[in-house]
Amino acid sequence: MPVTEQRQPLLQVKNLKKYYPIRKGIISRTVGYVKAVDDVSFDIYPGETMGLVGESGCGKSTTGRSLVRLEDPTEGQVLFQGKNLANISQREMRKLRTDLQIIFQDPYSSLNPRKRIGDLLAEPLLAHKLATKKDADQKVNEILEIVGLPKQYKNRYPHQFSGGQRQRIGIARALMLRPKLIICDEPVSALDVSIQAQVLNLLKDLQKELNLTYVFIAHGLGAVKYISDRITVMYLGKVMELATTKEIFEHPKHPYTEILLNAYPIPNPHQRDREQIVVEGDVPSPANPPKGCVFHTRCPFAKDVCREKVPQLTGKDHLVACHFPLETVNV
Repeated sequence: MPVTEQRQPLLQVKNLKKYYPIRKGIISRTVGYVKAVDDVSFDIYPGETMGLVGESGCGKSTTGRSLVRLEDPTEGQVLFQGKNLANISQREMRKLRTDLQIIFQDPYSSLNPRKRIGDLLAEPLLAHKLATKKDADQKVNEILEIVGLPKQYKNRYPHQFSGGQRQRIGIARALMLRPKLIICDEPVSALDVSIQAQVLNLLKDLQKELNLTYVFIAHGLGAVKYISDRITVMYLGKVMELATTKEIFEHPKHPYTEILLNAYPIPNPHQRDREQIVVEGDVPSPANPPKGCVFHTRCPFAKDVCREKVPQLTGKDHLVACHFPLETVNV
């Protein structure tokens, strides 16, 4: 969905940081911090899907969990409809839980194995006192039908379902409270390819039907390309690039984005229309990130300024944090 200047963001993330202390010794003295999310900013507009992509350990999931206060930010602001979630009380946050939901990566471990599916789905309604037990049972039947499962399945336990069915149940649980924003934390990464397509199509259909807004976290660029309107590329806790899906795939500006695209499989690799960038080395530790640009240790275009100065995320519709974007170098 295109973003216009007249539209107001549903969610604004401003300079978000999440640091985890490193403790050592008998008295657990803090000797450093793991900088899982380090100064992340972006806006999400109603009805769109924002993709978050990057390698493992880049801070995608921590960012997603911070957006719904499953992780308390170390610094920064998360503004949902103008209200800063980082500063409100637990009581106020409880009221907003109906508008903010999350679909977890592992559809099995996120479901209580001792409860029937019907009880798991009805629990949010009863906890927020939004329905009686009889009404909740009816709503469970309705939501199971929406996600493509027979209502009789509500009497089964999680272990009696396949991985794809369990993920549909996770989606159903997120939808029970009719939220405005859903964080999809790698919802298809544990599924077979054919099941992935079914779940992605279900998410797209539900978005149109219920006017949902998604943050879609994933490793695979194929899933992100299919479902996202805009994409945020993250590396070592920072935003490297942010633009529409079309711009990211056709005109990437950051070398790291280009590397991710080169790793994205296509039917005939010989048909790639640009030279592949070679990257060397491993991802640095978030407990000791490099000075300057965090990507300079692996970037083939890095110069002295990259090793000393942190690049700012700049641009209008296509944002990039790089001293030497790809259009300024010979690729």
